[in-house]
Order: sequence, then C-alpha cells, then structure tokens
Amino acid sequence: MKQPSPSGTPSGGSHAGYRLTLDPCDRQVRGEFGGARIVDSDRVLVMHETRLAPVYYFPRDDVRMDLMEKTGHRTHCPFKGNASYWTLKAGGKEAANAVWSYEEPYDEAEGVRDYVAFYWDALDAWFEDGAAAQQPAVDDTPDAENPFIAWLVTDAWKASSSETLVESLVRCLIEAGMPVARLRILIRTLHPQLFAMAYSWHEDTREVTVWRAPHAMALSEQYQDSPFAAIVNGEGGVRRRLDGPDPKLDYPALQDFRAEGMTDYVAVPMRFSDGQINIISMSSRTPGGFTVEDLGRLYEILPSLSRLLDVQALKMTASTLLGTYLGKNTGQRVLDGLVRRGDGESMHALIWFSDLRNSTSMSEALSSDAYLATLNAFFDCMVGSIVENGGEVLKFIGDAVLAIFPVADPDGADPAACGRALTAVRAVRSRIQELNRQRSDHGLAAIEFGVGLHRGDVTYGNVGSTDRLDFTVVGTPANEAARIQDLCKVLGTPVLVSARLAERFTAELVSLGRHVLRGVDTEIELWTLPELAERT
Repeated sequence: MKQPSPSGTPSGGSHAGYRLTLDPCDRQVRGEFGGARIVDSDRVLVMHETRLAPVYYFPRDDVRMDLMEKTGHRTHCPFKGNASYWTLKAGGKEAANAVWSYEEPYDEAEGVRDYVAFYWDALDAWFEDGAAAQQPAVDDTPDAENPFIAWLVTDAWKASSSETLVESLVRCLIEAGMPVARLRILIRTLHPQLFAMAYSWHEDTREVTVWRAPHAMALSEQYQDSPFAAIVNGEGGVRRRLDGPDPKLDYPALQDFRAEGMTDYVAVPMRFSDGQINIISMSSRTPGGFTVEDLGRLYEILPSLSRLLDVQALKMTASTLLGTYLGKNTGQRVLDGLVRRGDGESMHALIWFSDLRNSTSMSEALSSDAYLATLNAFFDCMVGSIVENGGEVLKFIGDAVLAIFPVADPDGADPAACGRALTAVRAVRSRIQELNRQRSDHGLAAIEFGVGLHRGDVTYGNVGSTDRLDFTVVGTPANEAARIQDLCKVLGTPVLVSARLAERFTAELVSLGRHVLRGVDTEIELWTLPELAERT
C-alpha cells in the first residue's frame, strides 16, 4: 500500500510524542470472507497511530453490513471513543467481533464517523487494486519515547502495594507534564464486606487516599448514576470536555467536576487477567484539557499498568480471603510459607470453645434462611467479642466456635491474656442479651450458648491429608476445652473456666467444685463468673 501524505489529513493530526493521523488511501481496497466480497471501496481512510499497524476505515455504503450482526462487545480509546463491534457471518463461516466502528467518536477521531474497520486476520483475503495485499507493517515513525514506558521498567515494579503504585504513577504523570488535577483508580474486590478499593489523588492535597467502599455503595444512586457503573457494566469508557459552551453533563458527577473548575474528564476501563473490569479516571483544570499525546502515552501502558495493579489486588485478595476463612494471624502464617503438612509450632494458649444451645430443635422449627440468619447473628456476637479482645477464631464447627488467645509468657503466666478472655466472655453475654431483646420484639426464641475456657500447650499448624489441609490447634487442652463447654449444660451455666486459667483470677471467679470431663479420668475444678454463680 502506498503511504499517503499526512498533508491530506481530514481529522486527527500529529502530536509531539504521539502520532494520530487519518489519511486518504489512493487505491481500491477489497476484502473477502466466506466466499463473499465483504468490502470494496476506493474511499478508504488509513489511520496511523504510534507503534500500531495502520488501519483501514471504510464508509458503510461500501461494506456488506447485511452480513454482520452487532454484539454487546465494547472497547474504549480515550481519544477516539467507544468502539462498537459486529460479528461477520458469510458462507457458513463466522468471525466474532471482527468488525468495529466509532459510532460517536471524540473530536480527535471525528473523521471515522460512519466508517467501519476490520481485524486484518479475520478476513480470508485482502486486495489492493486487484493484487493480493499483506497487512501493513507498523509505521516506522520518529515518535518520541514514551516516558511512561520507562517508568514501568524502572520504577513501577518496585511498588509494594496498590497505594504506593498509584503514588508512583501520579509522580510519573506530573513529571512528564500531564495536566492531572484529579486521579482515581477503582478496583473491585473479592471481599465479604467491600465492593471495591478506591485510590484517589487530588492536586489540592497531593496525597493518595484509600477508600474501602462497602457493598452497599454498589447499590447507591450516586454510584448507579456514575460513569463508573456504566463502565463496569461494559459500556466502554467516558470522555467529556467540560470547558465548552455546551458541555455534555450526562452524569451528576460531571456537574461537580465542572463546578470545581475541571476542563476535561476521562474514565477508561482496565481489564484484569480474570476479565474483571476496573477503572482509572482523570480530570484536568488546564484549558483544553488532555491532549492526544497525554492520553495516547497513558493508553499505551494501560495493559501493563492493569497487570501490576492486578498482582497487587491478588495479594490483597489472598490475604483477605485467608484472613476471612482461617483468621488473620493464621492466614498470614500460610502466606508466609507454612503450607506443608506438619508445618507448625508448639504454643501455650488460652483455648475458647463455644456452642449454640438447642440448635437441632431450632433448625427444625425455622426455615433454612431464618436459621442461617440466627447462626450468623450468633457468630457475630461471638467473633466480634473474641477478636476485639485479642483472640483469633480458628474455625466454625457446625454451630460451635474454636478460638485461641495466645499467651506471651513461655510458662503460661500471662494474666493479661486471661483477662482479655474473660472480658470477651462478658462482651458475648452483653451482645447476646441485646440480640435476644431484638429477637423477642419479633417473636423469636432467645439464643442460649455455652463457653468453655481452658489453658495449655497445643500444636498450632497444618494437619490433614496430603491434598486437603487445615490450619488449627490440636492437643489435649483443645479437646478438654470442648468437654468443659459440654458441662455448661449439666451445671446450668453458660460459662465455665478451668482451674488452670482461673488460678490467676480466683478473686473474680466462683468455684463450682470438681467435676469429671468426658473421656478424662481425673477430676478438675471448674469456675464461673460471679454474676452467674447464683443461677447454678
């Protein structure tokens, strides 16, 4: 194909550091697929863009649009616009999303309005002036080096978190002269409580702030009416000039940005390795906003930037999920490499074992949803009290909870840990009482529970089969804690504490005498809270 002269550019143009030109082609171009002539035109425009192969654009009148079926696929270029796609069908063959068009192009690409383009390899054959044609090579243009690529190689990989990566990115943009006044990156999360992590930078503060957006945010009117929701739903990106006489302010947030003095707004999707769509948005206060060079340079590195953020997000997801399912400290141990069967350590700990009373009859009387809601409310009371007082929940066993309070002193003499465990017990009682008041207002039965507290040496680590492991505590004290909890039913009290734990708090506890634990030959003395002793 003859290289056309840039002087004939109907739109676009060369920009320092990034080239985007649209030139007429002086040849008849024909494309065939499935035995059909799909396109045949002498009105072809050729788009030249930095470090990309030239692309033919054809007027729709010269294209067999009747052989194409529009799909929901969208891509976005921050200086060309949102591209719509079609699947090509002819002669029993199909090429999915092989054809695209910028139906509402931005100003820089206005010349390709009502034109379509094809992925070169999707068609069976191409011809120029009747002769077979090969795909045009990437233009050998003298464009300036993209400073953002250098940043990826030298600095970006050093970031230890998404927050530090965003800080480094903003520094790079500003040093390169990009007129950024505001930047935000939204990354959706796999988290039981959070919908997304938002990293924001504003020129007024010069700091990156982190917002942990709850799931409720995704249902809010503010989010649903935002460019972010549209992008996440697959509608491409959003670019709006805000400084003209009649700007398109089709999202409420754009009105706020314009009121702040912003002149340009762009939000583009970032696709992670699993296909998840996340977003980077920027605003400028500079007259005229962002140039093609600004956005072209950023657009070039967007796939690589997405992968770096992807890695950081996966690290956070792994930590979050392990913390959610194993416990914060246990999850961190697994991340730190304690993953083989037998990996672990001996430790002295306070062991907590609690159980929901009358769970069988409750499950029979309630619907599955109501019973699960009851279980979750019960666990909220237990887990919140344990974690807030320095304990760690290791697992849920049906409707029971196994937790530990690590003891700092090697000989087990740690009154502070014992005190935290007793404080957690009292917190549980208070929360359950409040929960039962709420349940009573709705005509629901009260929740009853039992807690057994013990102290001793246990093994804390990986146990299980070769390919299915559990990170937990094992040892006689753990078994005895469960047996102590069983006696709560027999002795008519919701809390029982072993003598090994109570020996440092005898003034705060009341002895209930010596008792035999199931499966244990010797008797042990059991204690309870003084406010509960009168009920036994």
